[in-house]
Amino acid sequence: MARFPEAEARLLNVKVCMKCNARNAIRATRCRKCGSDELRAKSRERKA
Repeated sequence: MARFPEAEARLLNVKVCMKCNARNAIRATRCRKCGSDELRAKSRERKA
């Protein structure tokens, strides 16, 4: 996907809020935007 591993890590190592779709740090427990605790890791595989 990305041209080099550092860029790919920066793009994919995030959590996404299930309510507002905000990107959060990988170590986050609550959303920075809406405060929800419904976070999921960003999917690393491409959907076909």
